[in-house]
Amino acid sequence: MKNTAMIKLKVLFHYLPLLLKGEMSFGRFIAFLRRLSFFLSKMRHNKFIEFNGGARFGFYIPTYPSRAFFTATDKFKTFGEKLPSANVLMSITSACMHNCEYCYQKRDKGKDVELGLLIDAARKLQDMGVALFSIEGGEPFLRYDRLKALCDAIDDRSEIWVNSTGWCMTVERLKELRIAAITFSLHHPDPDDYNRFMGHEEAWPHLLQGIGMCHEAGVPVTFNTCLMREAFYNGTFEKVMDFAKEHGALMIQLIKPKPAGGWLEREPLFSEDDLKVAKGKIHMYNKDKKYAAYPAITAQIIEEQPDVFGCTAGGTDRFYINAKGDVQPCEFLNISFGNIVDEEFEAIYGRMRKCFETPGECILCEHSAKKIAALYEQYNLNSLPLSPELSRQVYSEWDRGNATDLYKTVSEIGM
Repeated sequence: MKNTAMIKLKVLFHYLPLLLKGEMSFGRFIAFLRRLSFFLSKMRHNKFIEFNGGARFGFYIPTYPSRAFFTATDKFKTFGEKLPSANVLMSITSACMHNCEYCYQKRDKGKDVELGLLIDAARKLQDMGVALFSIEGGEPFLRYDRLKALCDAIDDRSEIWVNSTGWCMTVERLKELRIAAITFSLHHPDPDDYNRFMGHEEAWPHLLQGIGMCHEAGVPVTFNTCLMREAFYNGTFEKVMDFAKEHGALMIQLIKPKPAGGWLEREPLFSEDDLKVAKGKIHMYNKDKKYAAYPAITAQIIEEQPDVFGCTAGGTDRFYINAKGDVQPCEFLNISFGNIVDEEFEAIYGRMRKCFETPGECILCEHSAKKIAALYEQYNLNSLPLSPELSRQVYSEWDRGNATDLYKTVSEIGM
């Protein structure tokens, strides 16, 4: 595989039997290929990476040529109804050694949901076409029994990534799990600043130990990083990239600071000029040959643009199930459509997907934060997300903006 064109050709031959066997009409087959090509074109800003005989276009589509990759592309064979969601983030526990100021689960208080309910939801989601499971905590390795049981319940129709800080990780545990990668939090390249950000004086050594164990176990290392605006002006961004390169990372996900959880009341931190500077640096590292040895960057500030994906929450392309069992449109949107402890998952999921029937350009976590914060204060709450009843007050009034070009165009192709 030399480039994306070769993969597209191989994907064509993978699906050609559908046409030859009469399982798909010629018109629908061409429409399917156009849809898939249009979707992949929206990731042209990403860095194409090859490793271990596979390749990736971005953070949210599984590795080619895995079975999970074709689960993700299968979604574009759906006509006449909303496309399946391809990604889910599931939290298996709220247990964590850290006390991160920004954490979007900062106010998520409650008992961890019964494991069987999470496993049941995961199996149903696989049948619905979810191709990528991101599993997190808290720290998932603190409850390794739950982590392993959930991973064991997910077959190879889907790819599994685990978000971790390195605590309670061992080489033996890594080898036991059927996972595609570990994603470590890397929010500052300086040990002392990192420890302060994470709220624990032993955060840095556990990060380094975890990275080393992944390499020993043969598990790919990736990072996510939540950087403030200053990081793109004072050299911090470049130091983070140097650290990621030096420690053998494949990819790094750049998370835009969000008004959620611990930062629910915060005002937007990036001006349009700041975003322009950040995007310029991301593009340079992804596309300039000078930085070919650096990991690929996927960035929310680019993916959320109206001409890329817009808002993918609510099962448009991804959603979140928290450790208590709340089904949320996004980890950064502190509202709930119901809890799997109280109601069947399918009913909650269907209700949420109906609310998000038409994908929009508006980034809802940023748009709705003040309303969520006002309700949190008005009702003197001590936990998030908002209850389904209070959540309705948020989503019944919001304006989601224009329909997202990507999903609008994909839906129109072949109709």
